Amino acid sequence: MTQQFPFLNLARANAPYMDELKQAASQVIEGGRYLHGEQTHLFEQEIAQLCQTKHCIAVSNGLDALRLIIRAYKEMGMLHAGDKVIVPGNTYVASVLAVSDNDLEPAFCDARTDTMNLDSSLIEGLMASTVKAVMPVHLYGTPCCDDTLIRLARHYGLLIIEDNAQAIGAVSDVPGINGTQVTGGLGHAAGISFYPTKNLGALGDAGAVVTNDDRLAETVRALANYGSLQRYHNIYRGLNCRLDEIQAAMLRVKLRHLPEEIIRRNLVAQAYDETIDHPLVVKPAIFDGMTQVWHQYVIRVSQRDRFRQYLADNGVGTDIHYATPPHMQPCYSQHKGQRLPVTMRIAAQAVSLPIACPITPDDARQIATIINNFQG
Repeated sequence: MTQQFPFLNLARANAPYMDELKQAASQVIEGGRYLHGEQTHLFEQEIAQLCQTKHCIAVSNGLDALRLIIRAYKEMGMLHAGDKVIVPGNTYVASVLAVSDNDLEPAFCDARTDTMNLDSSLIEGLMASTVKAVMPVHLYGTPCCDDTLIRLARHYGLLIIEDNAQAIGAVSDVPGINGTQVTGGLGHAAGISFYPTKNLGALGDAGAVVTNDDRLAETVRALANYGSLQRYHNIYRGLNCRLDEIQAAMLRVKLRHLPEEIIRRNLVAQAYDETIDHPLVVKPAIFDGMTQVWHQYVIRVSQRDRFRQYLADNGVGTDIHYATPPHMQPCYSQHKGQRLPVTMRIAAQAVSLPIACPITPDDARQIATIINNFQG
């Protein structure tokens, strides 16, 4: 059965930009430069400007972006095998994979109930001599940055490695270590994902590293290109994590429309917030003083399975982000005994409502009315 309100339809989401995307693709194809070309160079400049950072290195995907940052810090002697990185319990597993892939250890931190992001008040309780970095994840499009995070990072000399996979264009209500407030520029470095489902999504895999650190940027750029900054001269045992020129062109088209996409998603989130009124439904918080970009609009419902089936029966698609936290995944079974009560509650109750284009505020109000009629 075709749903009136599907959770996500990428063809419809990209439809408004189709003519521009086809024209950009044709220009790349006809130009004959498919890697390391002008489109990638310009895209890097534009993303660095958006994140208010000196450098952007376009790479193959968001996981590789985080992997490259940590690997670069190891090559620079700032991180070492066996060091620990504080990561949120409530996140997608990619955040943690980037840590363990570099022979570092994740130290899981529980989430805040209101933001569903890492609870910075718990960082000090996780501190040990081996903890060298913290990875705030701006989950669902809400910035994860506060005075406590910045103060503790400075006090303990922690690297702040942002996972900005879901919040490009978001603005924190407090400045980061660089004095700026845009996600991606809050910490020492950030990994970004442009997976097709993201607010700024490619038509395939794509990612980026942003930073103000000249040495880190140079090291990441080399590592992503077989460990080389010049042909046939390999400084590191690197990787092949380059961005395709055609994806850079696609992203440049969509980047021009990102401000209007952020406005649209905020209007949809506001419509949900104003209209949903059900005792079994906990709505996500909307925070004054920050710009949330609403990659997902995640409510919490204790009777999740019944609730999702009810919505499906009434033409509303939903999803779950994320049903199983990383520390409960089989590949991290050594951490499954860790007590993360807020994370587990979110995992058991989270329901993502439709928010991607072409969902409108009026659609959100109709969905909210359906939700309000749920018989729990």
